[in-house]
Amino acid sequence: MNLALGAVPTPDGVWFSVWSSHWSTAAQQLYIDCEGQQFAMECGADEVHRVLAPGIGDGARYSVVANGRVLMDPYAVEIDRPWGATMPRAIVRELPPAVEPRAPLFAPAGLIYEISVRAFTMLHPEVPYQLRGTLRALLHPAVIRHFKNLRVSAVELMPIQAWIDEPHLRQPGLRNGWGYNSMNFMALDPRLAPGGLNDLREVVAGLHAEGIGVLLDVVFNHTGEHDDEQVVLSLRGLDERAYYRHDAAGRLLNETGCGNAINCEHPAARRLVLDSLRHYVRYAGVDGYRFDLAPILGRTTHGFDPNAPFFQELLADPLLRDRVLIAEPWDVGEGGYQLGRFPPPFLEWNDRYRDDVRRFWRGDEGAIGQFVTRIAGSADVFGPERTRTVNFVASHDGFTLRDLVSFTEKRNEANGEQNRDGTSANYSWEGQAGDVRVLLATLFASRGAIMLTAGDEFGRTQRGNNNAYAQDNEITWLDWASRDRELEEFTAELARLRDEFPQIGDPRFLLPEEVTWVQADGTPFDQDAWNDPRTARVAMKLRGITIVFDRSQGKRVWFMKGDAGGG
Repeated sequence: MNLALGAVPTPDGVWFSVWSSHWSTAAQQLYIDCEGQQFAMECGADEVHRVLAPGIGDGARYSVVANGRVLMDPYAVEIDRPWGATMPRAIVRELPPAVEPRAPLFAPAGLIYEISVRAFTMLHPEVPYQLRGTLRALLHPAVIRHFKNLRVSAVELMPIQAWIDEPHLRQPGLRNGWGYNSMNFMALDPRLAPGGLNDLREVVAGLHAEGIGVLLDVVFNHTGEHDDEQVVLSLRGLDERAYYRHDAAGRLLNETGCGNAINCEHPAARRLVLDSLRHYVRYAGVDGYRFDLAPILGRTTHGFDPNAPFFQELLADPLLRDRVLIAEPWDVGEGGYQLGRFPPPFLEWNDRYRDDVRRFWRGDEGAIGQFVTRIAGSADVFGPERTRTVNFVASHDGFTLRDLVSFTEKRNEANGEQNRDGTSANYSWEGQAGDVRVLLATLFASRGAIMLTAGDEFGRTQRGNNNAYAQDNEITWLDWASRDRELEEFTAELARLRDEFPQIGDPRFLLPEEVTWVQADGTPFDQDAWNDPRTARVAMKLRGITIVFDRSQGKRVWFMKGDAGGG
């Protein structure tokens, strides 16, 4: 029998299949509770427990019960309500036909537009009220116009898989609005996708028709099953030792800072993650993924391994190997910082770009060399031929661009943790409104892929909160009514300029004859100029365009068209 795991409707009823080695010798204790009936499962030699439930069909609600404990099927493709005080139930769904295979819709040097689906349109005055905060709102004509005006290559959707609030978010007014606490890998959160998988399928098709790719930000590093002994909701109840990483004493490892870590070294956990990735490609046609805290995927008993089984299987898979793959190359475990070590063709979030660009424009001495290295593609990290950087100055995690030049310290009191949460290494300053333009211009003048978080193009603020995951309210909801339209159009003009001169963002590293770095007096940089801590101005001369970065008297970036020559 070769049925997929989960619930598979057939003419004879629904086949339910669950993997667990833990219950191999006690199969009678594992059963399906569906529509008031109980169906005892039998374990096969492959450690998959199966049962055919006659008379059950599409739309039926069910749970897995293990030794009296009610659990969520990890292969559930839809749930009947968001995770909350009571556990949702899985819904049997007959999956739609697979979408027509196509190459990813993504420009290697294009603009990735990071979106919190809920926050993006909750306050959008042109989006109908019933659509606000949902996936389908992304197809509204006003939203499409915004994407097209910015020349977005691909939207990157912050987690849309069903998630649960962290246990400490129980005080009034706090809810996880970002979604980085997944409980279901294949089921979408009903608040964002009340129509389930079909919502994502239609949004991907609609955005593809406009020339825009869709990337999913996925959380396969941990689940919302906290390390508290009472929080047993799905994988922990089925086979905790297989699905999660443990230390030598048998305790759950917390290499994510979230209470547990997925064990991709185990074939069952690896299969669950890869099956989930295939699910969204096969049935929705997504173009790729950004992996949150990605070193977890490559962790073995010997530490992070860029040749770990997960990466080998992912890059050999016929459905996944051509997808856009982006790693957040750090976690909080030992040896967790792995920037530049992910196997090609992974792109990687480049926090060194973020920090070095901030330091240069803040006015730090001795920052010119690192600044130039970053805007040129970070060859010291990704060399020697082609950069795999994803450049960003701000993201969902940290200050917004506006707040970066408005606050020197974080203001996270609203999160209920006495301002202890969120990073203190922000490299921020109290500057001028024009500093946002300088940061945007630098981003669009940088080599490789670039990422902009939704709303930064028109001056969004989170009031100094640099860890606003718990603020599912006006702190994170984009204020479209009062957006800075001049700044927005400035950003759109930068996008047009980057399109006009593709040599700016080309991920291929420049040869020495293709670029000249020029000092304030027009002469090429020498070693003394690079090492002078007072150097505050540099011009990058490419074929057809010169870009000047100058903080010597105020902060300015300007673009000069025309053949700049080589000297």
